[in-house]
Amino acid sequence: MKSAKILHLHSTFNLGGKEARAVRLMNHFGVQAEHTILSAEPDSLSARDALDAKVKVEFPKDAPSLAGKPGLGRYRELIAYFRRFDLILSYNWGSMDGVMARTLFSRVEGLPPLIHHEDGFNEDEQKKLNWKRNMFRMFALGASQSLVVPSERLEQIAKSVWKQPDGKVQRIPNGIDVKRFEKKPQRGALPGYKKQKGEVVVGTLAGLRTIKNLPRLVRACAAAGDNVRLIIVGEGPEKAKIEAEAQKCGMADRLLMPGFLNNPARYVGLFDIFALSSDSEQFPISLIEAMAAGLPVVSTDVGDVMSMVSQPNQGFIKPASDEKQLVEALTTLVQHEQLRQDVGAQNRIRAQAEYNESKMLARYSMLYGRALGRSDFGNKN
Repeated sequence: MKSAKILHLHSTFNLGGKEARAVRLMNHFGVQAEHTILSAEPDSLSARDALDAKVKVEFPKDAPSLAGKPGLGRYRELIAYFRRFDLILSYNWGSMDGVMARTLFSRVEGLPPLIHHEDGFNEDEQKKLNWKRNMFRMFALGASQSLVVPSERLEQIAKSVWKQPDGKVQRIPNGIDVKRFEKKPQRGALPGYKKQKGEVVVGTLAGLRTIKNLPRLVRACAAAGDNVRLIIVGEGPEKAKIEAEAQKCGMADRLLMPGFLNNPARYVGLFDIFALSSDSEQFPISLIEAMAAGLPVVSTDVGDVMSMVSQPNQGFIKPASDEKQLVEALTTLVQHEQLRQDVGAQNRIRAQAEYNESKMLARYSMLYGRALGRSDFGNKN
């Protein structure tokens, strides 16, 4: 059967939660699809390193830009480009001009179906949604075939704020290959790190962005004990600010930021505690990875985090507005090794039962296959 030509419209293709999921799906589809990736940030493409060699993918330099002021001229260029493909997959606000173009020119013949994915919001919408963007989304999504969200909160927003009909909104929780995280982590997988006797390692995987509020995590680790080591895996513009906070808190010699590291299954299990300090999340894949590795979690109460973790872990999920409670939760786990092991074991059981990627892959395969008119799309049998 001929490969499906799929166009991906991304706000950024640096490896984060949505990019990791997109890459996993692309790897799963293998030779059944050929992919073209457009990023509103053309140089943000680190997720390409996680693609399997068998996947046919291109990152064109001469394609219409996703960035810029909305306008009919830009939209016509996008529409002309869209004709080359069998399916368009768009992701988050940074791709919304492409979504709007598809709706404005929906009566033009020969255009492929579009499925939009929303995974959360940037710093400017963490406290209150932007009403202009709400109106833009509400209209732009009019001709999309489906709107995919991973979390209950986003499902509610899609229906009540963006006024999307029930039949269009598809909630597909993120999933991972949990078995890969059951294996022992690899020593040396974290460059520049060797665990010291008595040290408790708090780790996180996060883009170094304002919305992740990593200085908050630095302060919490500094207050939780002199034996706490903090490891932040990720890249982004906030690195200098995080380092400055560590210097201020006396954590500079206990903070390791190795940058982006592929294949988290190799190293997440080297952490003793997984932590999220974000001001906003939805359904973070990194949290599922930590749970699958058998880690206890300390986090701000954002998105679906509270309902994702096991019941014994819920007491360590604290309001984002109360840093003192976050410190207390972290300190408790730092001081009690058996508690860490017990809570982590319950998280692993929950991840195995609820967040295995087989369900996620099957649902996405069915959704994309229906849009492509191919009932066997994604079927490996």
